[in-house]
Amino acid sequence: MSVCSWRALTYPIAALIVPVTWWLLSRSRPREYSYALDVSLVLPFLIDVIGNAADLYDSISWWDDLNHFVNWGILVSAFGQLLIRLRFERWVAAGLAVGFGAVTAVLWEFAEYYTFIRNSPEVRTAYTDTLGDLALGLSGSVVATVVMITVLWPEREAARAPAPADSRATR
Repeated sequence: MSVCSWRALTYPIAALIVPVTWWLLSRSRPREYSYALDVSLVLPFLIDVIGNAADLYDSISWWDDLNHFVNWGILVSAFGQLLIRLRFERWVAAGLAVGFGAVTAVLWEFAEYYTFIRNSPEVRTAYTDTLGDLALGLSGSVVATVVMITVLWPEREAARAPAPADSRATR
């Protein structure tokens, strides 16, 4: 299977995850659609497609590195959108987010190796590149997690806190 056909088959699946899940969950109880989650999940795949279409991976030496850092930050922020809605302790959500980023980065590298490294001249430098990609993906995951548990978490706590009683009404 070529790289293009692999992407053509798998990327649309990512674009369908949020709408299909929302549709299935909304059948029993109406729910608000999470546009931020949807965009955050699909954006890394769109960035990858644009980078390939514009030949940025071969024409800009640092493009692949930037993508591993930024795209994993975006992907973990999508997962963070889900975690914020659930009732986890902050440290549990942080661990799940970083773990999700690490596992998906490893799975991505497996897919990269299988689809276009193992039978190419790049196999000589693949080990070093893979280690760098994993480090950048994990770093992007950690940055997104820190943002989730510091910047976004107080909004979640404020949204769940009961409204303060009006002091004039209690007199």
